[in-house]
Amino acid sequence: VQLKAAVRRPDPLMDKRYVRARRVRAAGAKAPLMGHKLILECETIVKHIIGGCAMPKDVIVACDFSSAAETMEFLNLFENELPFVKIGMELFYSEGPSIVRRIKERGHRIFLDLKLHDIPNTVMKAMRALSRLGTDMVNVHAAGGSHMMSAALSGLMGGDGSRPLLIGVTQLTSMDEARMRDELLIGAAMEETVARYALNVKASGLDGVVCSPLESEKVHGLCGKGFLTVTPGIRFSGAEGDQARVSTPEDARRMGSDYIV
Repeated sequence: VQLKAAVRRPDPLMDKRYVRARRVRAAGAKAPLMGHKLILECETIVKHIIGGCAMPKDVIVACDFSSAAETMEFLNLFENELPFVKIGMELFYSEGPSIVRRIKERGHRIFLDLKLHDIPNTVMKAMRALSRLGTDMVNVHAAGGSHMMSAALSGLMGGDGSRPLLIGVTQLTSMDEARMRDELLIGAAMEETVARYALNVKASGLDGVVCSPLESEKVHGLCGKGFLTVTPGIRFSGAEGDQARVSTPEDARRMGSDYIV
């Protein structure tokens, strides 16, 4: 099973973070998706997941659904909690911008994970449109280059100078070093490639990168502790998936991830 919901819940005595395990997506090793199952409501101190230390920033809960109805049913399980959520391509392309507005009206912070990658002028105009949705974090592919990233930043900027966080995707966590070399003809090691992309992202004025937890420490060493690392590919030990560079939540914390997804 894969945890699909994680929220912060302070303990009045220990000031620790908690996880409310509400819903899991269950599938056999070779079976198709079996759907969502509600599990016994429970609260577990995060030390069972991240070694007893609170994450420096937050957990981002992926809303990997194809409809607004399914998404709202899922978010209703949190009752009075308002986790930071990620809206990806599937949900956004299925429901359009209205799903962002609807979730935002509930009070959630939103990471809109669309990974824009196009010529600079197109990306700038797209970001200008996305800036009106009130998201808290958006992203682009760092492979688009510094001019594209700078254009994205320009498009996001509001009249009062405010904007959501903008981060650059380095290498997808589904990519391994062998395929990067053989298919993309990138001869450098994965860690060095991600580090180079991170430096380009920082030089372009962005706030951080999407990388695997395995590269977080290297990125922070080069770009500074204030430069964000947003790390998907978080799995409990033994869990299966379609990503190649993965980590447990505990290891992600140890390696310095700012946000785990």
